[in-house]
Amino acid sequence: MECVALTGISYNVIKELKNHVLRTIEIRSPQNFFAALRVNAGDYVFLTHTSAQDVTGGTVGVLARVLKHQISTHRILQSNEMFYEEREMTMARLQLEPKYATRIRKVVCSEIGEVARVVVDETSCYEAR
Repeated sequence: MECVALTGISYNVIKELKNHVLRTIEIRSPQNFFAALRVNAGDYVFLTHTSAQDVTGGTVGVLARVLKHQISTHRILQSNEMFYEEREMTMARLQLEPKYATRIRKVVCSEIGEVARVVVDETSCYEAR
């Protein structure tokens, strides 16, 4: 199955997804943010703690289905007598339903600035690893 890959996800999030806990994650890293823009509710995503540069065939992670997809912008204002600073941060929120632990069979695209796409093994719950 070919799907979008979200890389560099924290160990705690991966652990909760492996325990089949419904989870909403916030995506702020540029590479994962652009990937999250390409997914819709009902799509499958592959999540791994491995960095984007180190993803290869055999990399393990979790396959999850996107239940909800939301983009939001936060504005932060900070000032004192000397300066006034205004910043904006845009992030994606994905509510994920974990399906199963799996591994990458083939990396389709992992170029910087492009959406990371991988082909993952469809693992049966009866297969031993």
